[in-house]
Amino acid sequence: MPHLMLLTRTILTFHAFNTNCIFVKIICRYLLVVDDVWDGKPWETIKLPLVNENCGSRIITTTRSIAVASCLSSESNNVYKMKPLSFDDSRRLLFKRAFGSENISFTHLGSVPDEILRKCDGLPLAIIAISSMLADQHAKCEWDRVLNDIGSALAKKPGAENMTTILSMSYFDIPHRQRTCLLYLSVFPEDSVIEKQCLITRWIAEGFIQEQEGRTKYEIGGGYFNDLINRSMIQPIDVEYGEAEACRVHDIILDYLKCKAVEENFVTSLDSAEHAYTSEYKIRRLCLNNCNEEHVALWGSVVLSHVRSVTIFGQPLQTSLLRSAVVRLLDLGDCSDMSDLHLSSIEKLLHLKYLRVSSCSITELPGKIGELQHLQTLDVRYTRIKELPPGIAKLQRLAHLYVDWDVTFPDGMIGQMLNLEERRAYGVQSYEQQKSLQEFSKLTKLRTLEIRCNLTIPDGLEGMIQIVEIYIYLEALLSSCNLHNLYIMNFPGGYPLSLDKRHPPSPCSLRKLCFKRWAIYKVPNWMGFLENLKVLELVIIKVGPEDIETLGAIPSLHFLKLSTDGGTDGSIVIHPSNGFRCLKYFSICIYACGTSLEFEVGSMPMVEHVNLEFSVHKEECLNGASNLGIHHLSSLSKFEVTLSNNYVSHDLVEGEDNCTARCVASVINTIETLPNSSVSFKQWWDEDECEHFLRSWGECNQRIGELLT
Repeated sequence: MPHLMLLTRTILTFHAFNTNCIFVKIICRYLLVVDDVWDGKPWETIKLPLVNENCGSRIITTTRSIAVASCLSSESNNVYKMKPLSFDDSRRLLFKRAFGSENISFTHLGSVPDEILRKCDGLPLAIIAISSMLADQHAKCEWDRVLNDIGSALAKKPGAENMTTILSMSYFDIPHRQRTCLLYLSVFPEDSVIEKQCLITRWIAEGFIQEQEGRTKYEIGGGYFNDLINRSMIQPIDVEYGEAEACRVHDIILDYLKCKAVEENFVTSLDSAEHAYTSEYKIRRLCLNNCNEEHVALWGSVVLSHVRSVTIFGQPLQTSLLRSAVVRLLDLGDCSDMSDLHLSSIEKLLHLKYLRVSSCSITELPGKIGELQHLQTLDVRYTRIKELPPGIAKLQRLAHLYVDWDVTFPDGMIGQMLNLEERRAYGVQSYEQQKSLQEFSKLTKLRTLEIRCNLTIPDGLEGMIQIVEIYIYLEALLSSCNLHNLYIMNFPGGYPLSLDKRHPPSPCSLRKLCFKRWAIYKVPNWMGFLENLKVLELVIIKVGPEDIETLGAIPSLHFLKLSTDGGTDGSIVIHPSNGFRCLKYFSICIYACGTSLEFEVGSMPMVEHVNLEFSVHKEECLNGASNLGIHHLSSLSKFEVTLSNNYVSHDLVEGEDNCTARCVASVINTIETLPNSSVSFKQWWDEDECEHFLRSWGECNQRIGELLT
């Protein structure tokens, strides 16, 4: 239950969460602090007597949930996300709580305090709990004991009761299905970086996610993943376009989850000292952390006859898996010494839904893998497999396929994988292989597709014909499928792509559209009507006013990343009339020199993060731009700028006699006047000489002329 503190010129008290009480309107100036809010609904009652009389009153709330914070705040930039304590602050807190002073030197403890703090990772709750266990404990052996306890059922140790109580409140506040998904993270070792796609597909294979109308299981799992981040139960890693591609579990939270998993017989870990391996336990999920060189032989035990899920870290099992034919999930992705022999009879695991291997000693998949009729996820990245067997086409339940980009498919196989939802890093390495792109148009359940081209285009007429055919295949892909996420990368030959002729159906389901290192000539008009598009990444030869207008018309666009040689008239101007009403992140990289960038008053009203990259060799490179109009971005909280030039300047100060220094100083001075804004500046060495955008366009127009001819 949150606590409420009210400070006013007149002393007033009331019960904030008694919804039956009658409130008296507060019309004096006040400071209201509501601590540790778990739900946004009670706030609707609390705010009733709080009249805004423009007297300078302030309301401060604290919460562990991003969703609750958004509910309580009228504006997103009023939400302040607490960062972990710095190492120095963590050290001061630890010694202050343990010994009553932060200034006393404890050299006899050596590096143990620092190792404890690294495991606490700036989390005040963890530091306070551990310091209470170390109160007035000066002996190094006691500190060594606590260090060893972290990750070994610390939550059950004397002195950790308060921490366990608080963690339990957070844990049981989570809805049941998400709570099961969180508990499943106890499978992974300490400090693991857990891939989002691997975690969600494992949840699906375990049966934790039930499909809902209009949403796939993977989409629902993605919602669970984000909810756990918003509740601060997992830490986001590799955040791109506002979404984490991986996560990590704090050591203290992981310790709590491992204790809960043992209590509920949810996961059985081979290295778990808390678990007695007797016949009274039915092991459902087995995790082996075998870091020794000796292989493990376990499968002769009757106690393992009920195992449904197997995850192995380290060395593979010495004996066959066939004695546990009911296994539905087999994750051998962290077994480095596996060979083809370990998979030789994999087809006998008839109930298998999830298979992951990643040893570089594996060169091929068994030909009978097509007999795994229940297989939903196949992940064979980071192996030496170069071609998939024809039997893959028989896997009619296969929804998620992860292979390295250079793995080839037998002719006609792609069009037969009718249940496929996700195919990342599909490589096109030859002219014959590019024809397979048209097969993806047949897959009506396909939601995510990433295409990487790495083929050599011959000179002359033959090469031009091949480029035109690639255009046709990609246009057909855009206009006929139900994709949510489409990534196209590495177009060969340097010829820009035209997207005007064909367009996606209306309504269009595209949420992410990314062209990486593959230029388009102009932004097609149909792009402004993509009502579900949130993320867009484009390489545009030249950006004109009509391109900005089309991009600004995309109604749900949150993240926009542009790369270009320059603006059509030597400038790129963002007007308030251009739209961009929902845009949160804007990035633009201007390769050539001679283009100015200007944000006008009222433009991009919701943008919080701006990233700019451009070349500056002399003053003319900026075409008269000074502070870029950055101060007109009213919601800006983070600004990054990267300049490249062919000289090194070590002291970028305002008085220095070069245009780079003046530009940077002007921008930084402008940003410093904005509230809650941070600036990041980088400078890169660029061996190339100053190249004006008109020259770059001339070379591009020549290539386009060749293609049209």
